[in-house]
Amino acid sequence: MVMVGLTGKPNVGKSTFFSAATLATVPIANYPFTTKKANVGVTYATTKCVCKKLNVQDEPVNAPCVDGVRFIPVKLVDCPGLVPGAWKGRGLGNQFLDEIRRADVLLLILDAAGSTDEEGRPCKPGTGDPLKDLRFLEEEFDMWIFQIIKKDWEKLARKAETLRENISNLLAEKLAGLQIKKHFITNVLEELDIQSKKPTQWTEENLKNLAIKLRKASKPILIVANKIDLPYAEENLARLKETGYPTIPCSAEAELILRRGAEKGLIGYKPGDSEFKILDTDRLTEKQIEALNIVKEKVLNKYGSTGVQEAINFSLFNLLNMITVYPVEDENKLTDHKGRVLPDCYLIPKGTTVKEFAYMIHTELGESFIYAVEAKEKKRVGEDYVVKDGDIIKIVSAKSRG
Repeated sequence: MVMVGLTGKPNVGKSTFFSAATLATVPIANYPFTTKKANVGVTYATTKCVCKKLNVQDEPVNAPCVDGVRFIPVKLVDCPGLVPGAWKGRGLGNQFLDEIRRADVLLLILDAAGSTDEEGRPCKPGTGDPLKDLRFLEEEFDMWIFQIIKKDWEKLARKAETLRENISNLLAEKLAGLQIKKHFITNVLEELDIQSKKPTQWTEENLKNLAIKLRKASKPILIVANKIDLPYAEENLARLKETGYPTIPCSAEAELILRRGAEKGLIGYKPGDSEFKILDTDRLTEKQIEALNIVKEKVLNKYGSTGVQEAINFSLFNLLNMITVYPVEDENKLTDHKGRVLPDCYLIPKGTTVKEFAYMIHTELGESFIYAVEAKEKKRVGEDYVVKDGDIIKIVSAKSRG
């Protein structure tokens, strides 16, 4: 399962975002996903289901479908708050490193209102600077990777030269725990053009640049401009967008209010909606009605959503270039072996071949792959067929034929 990492300094709304994103307001009781640890939960990417277009009634198993919208489970890890010097072990730096290394994409939660100082202590809105926070957080990530590369570098460099081993392979082994794949390393080394030099001649500056480029390539960042409903947030949002990072305005607190209201049956609301409907006015207090009106006026009407679901979706579909695919066993009835229509929906990287997809479902399915059928067009395809978003795929293998 894809893992999204929440990171940022303390008191920026990270825990609120985590709570809102993992508070299920869809029928998921029968789905096999539970919290693994206190700070690792399950959230959902949302996408239009193919059921509406095909005019069929689906029977979801791994990903709920609500009003034609699929909720695909994704792991969400809430990393400990970062303070300057975390890469040296300051604060909860070591714990941060242990959690963040597994994330495929990072949501960088920033206090857009500037209502916290660099250490995360509350201050008057507008006093703190989210751009300054962004820069120190970038440095923390870069120095973290740099220190890992630098450790025992001379030994690694000599090994590459003496045994004539590929430096990309050795770096891939060293950085495997950070989920930094070999193709990232190969591409970055070509970009930096330092392969012409012997690894023992690479300078500390070379290694720092390598760390920075690898972080950008392997840990894409989305800025979540939180507390967008507070003073100074709107002008800081414009400044954050100028950094070049994709940036989404957000009110995690507003999302949490809406999801809790939906959970209690007080309002009609699905994650990502631009509006909500009050279902039972009599059960709402004046204070709750006032809070809902503030959410509507300062967040939904102004920005179109609270930003929480938009951030999850953007990180997966735009930064990681994921697509959705539906595996079936009967390409005519669009069912699995139990006769359930469109039971599963998978998130896979764009560019995945159908044989690679078979391996993702089960190793044996990939190893015994013969061909596949693209069910929408009833078209037989070979192992090199690149899966498209929304494809319905039947895998034919030696095992299934046997």
